[in-house]
Amino acid sequence: MDLKQKNIVIIGKGMIGMGFAALLTGNGIPATVFAKDSHIALARYDAIFAYLEENQLVTPAQKEKCRSLLRFTNAYEDISDAEIVIECIVEKLDVKQDVYAKLETHCPYLSVIASASSAISPDDLCAAMQKKDILLVAHPYNPAYLVPCVELVPSEYTSPEAMDLTYQMLDLLGREVIVMKKAAPGFIANRLQHALIREALHMIEFGLAEPTDIDRALMTSFIPRYTTVGLLENIDNAGLDLEANVEDYLFPELGNESKASSYLRDRIAHGETGAKAGKGIYCNWTHEKIQDLHRRAAKPYLSFFNWNLP
Repeated sequence: MDLKQKNIVIIGKGMIGMGFAALLTGNGIPATVFAKDSHIALARYDAIFAYLEENQLVTPAQKEKCRSLLRFTNAYEDISDAEIVIECIVEKLDVKQDVYAKLETHCPYLSVIASASSAISPDDLCAAMQKKDILLVAHPYNPAYLVPCVELVPSEYTSPEAMDLTYQMLDLLGREVIVMKKAAPGFIANRLQHALIREALHMIEFGLAEPTDIDRALMTSFIPRYTTVGLLENIDNAGLDLEANVEDYLFPELGNESKASSYLRDRIAHGETGAKAGKGIYCNWTHEKIQDLHRRAAKPYLSFFNWNLP
């Protein structure tokens, strides 16, 4: 498949949307971003390339070539020839469904609508559509231009052709495509991540450890191992009988909350909603600390950089 011959449109100007824009143009693929404020979108796009330049992964000349492949519009008439749409808008079902209705009206050649939704089931996303078979979830992780994993999640209506086309596109872009057999809330990676978060908050709430020690335990114990060894692969290596014995002893002591923890709700009630409020689980968030966190969060993924730059 020659992606350069496909008309690819990204709906949304957030970090995920502009991450996909950078990923496509960074591989020499023209892309159109549908957004109301192109100035904000372009600033985010440029910030991505500034970070890559800073880490000597692209040159200024390559950046200009990539940027020449990007165009913006906020008129559906301008994307009537779209074949693949990557939807990256706010996580509100009604807003997404309204966009899908407009796409079905204005884009007769659509083969795929791939939603970047992080949790909404594709069965719900496509519920009001006429062509339910073209919608699926293609959920990336931030920063989408560096993190290789993208989860593909079909609805009960998604056609094999739509899945195959999306898989091929992401594979050609150098992504690690993970296929979920059937839709479930949170998909694969977020289910795992939030199980871990639930236990971390449980330990804080019951006074078992300080937040900083929990984070240090993760960063200096088993988390680095799982960048090169699979979780289930490691259990096989340790022995399933040993795993069963540990689970029988440990599971009754683990948190099993079915809603957000009271510790989290208490922080929110006090206006301590995290970095955006200056205080959350950690205190004294400053702009400098937030920027430092963003850089540290992206750093492990620099080694995955594999664009086929124009």
